[in-house]
Amino acid sequence: MNMNNTAPLHPHHPHPKFSIITVTYNAGGVLEDTIQSVITQTYKNVEYIIVDGGSKDRTLDIVQRYRDHITTFISEPDRGLYDAMNKGIRLATGDYLCFLNAGDELHEDDTLQLMVHSIPSDTLPDVLYGETAIVDEEGHFLRMRRHAAPEQLTWKSFQSGMMVCHQAFFARRDRVEPYDLKYRFSADFDWCIRIMKKSRVLHNTHLTLIDYQNEGVSTRNRRASLFERFHIMCRHYGYCSTTLRHIGFVFRLLYA
Repeated sequence: MNMNNTAPLHPHHPHPKFSIITVTYNAGGVLEDTIQSVITQTYKNVEYIIVDGGSKDRTLDIVQRYRDHITTFISEPDRGLYDAMNKGIRLATGDYLCFLNAGDELHEDDTLQLMVHSIPSDTLPDVLYGETAIVDEEGHFLRMRRHAAPEQLTWKSFQSGMMVCHQAFFARRDRVEPYDLKYRFSADFDWCIRIMKKSRVLHNTHLTLIDYQNEGVSTRNRRASLFERFHIMCRHYGYCSTTLRHIGFVFRLLYA
């Protein structure tokens, strides 16, 4: 992590509060690095929320070790990932929400500070977004994410897929809606589109924001996830437009 100090903000520059939300369940092997990437940030207007699904491993011991740095912690059974994320939304009080789940990390110690410096004066964009680095289990850089963030993101950008990683998509809390629990695998895709549809200013920070751990999507869930994503695209962009744009994809999905 970068330990360089960043120049202080001008008094009239926005000084937003970030709600960083970590959802976890039996992720004791990766949670500590995630926590450390949040609590070492040079930018301090942050609340850190951890929503645990009732872990049985050493997750609770790790959380207890850092409890003084964690604003809110709950551990209770939930109805899955997106139900837990909705709990995080209800607990958040910041200007911006970011979901940094167990295994993910903020890219550098000054990532939030640099993000805030990138915001034009006297404005709070509806969405802040940036790039994502793919790392291995030890946190070593492997490559940048396959989809680079669009220079100018709009809700129509996701017609070509999830062009910004969910973790690198910081939404203003007053634009946020709950995740739709009818989607088991791709509710984040739908969530981002819904937020962008009612957003006027989407700000490209031109920064790498997130280190995302490289992990293969299971074959069992991959097909279900793709079906969900196609359904979400049809809902937002229309069936004909989505089918024509993805006709080869649809053929592979149905007959693979």
